Amino acid sequence: MLKGLGLGGLGDMAKMMKAAQEMQGKMAEMQASLDTIMVEGSAGAGLVKATATAKGELKSLSIDPSIFREEDREMVEDLILAAVKDAQARAGERVNEEMSRISEELGLPPGMKMPF
Repeated sequence: MLKGLGLGGLGDMAKMMKAAQEMQGKMAEMQASLDTIMVEGSAGAGLVKATATAKGELKSLSIDPSIFREEDREMVEDLILAAVKDAQARAGERVNEEMSRISEELGLPPGMKMPF
């Protein structure tokens, strides 16, 4: 009586579950690697440089000593802010690159947004 139903649906479900587990594992690996991937932002033709993780956590700031004059204080503050924002933008770009790489490895269509 049940022979006619087959197990095709269950087999497909098992494949989907396995793919979901693989995707979850790849995402966990990617999230862990974002702490070790470093990006650098700069401003003022490299006078101010900010280094951050791909998660956007600021790790270091480098300021060329030639810009330390009192009358340039506001400009220096602007350059620091610009370098930090540049590093954060590069971190976001790197996250997108890593997500695209994982999507490709999993055979997902380009541009597919993952729910995590």
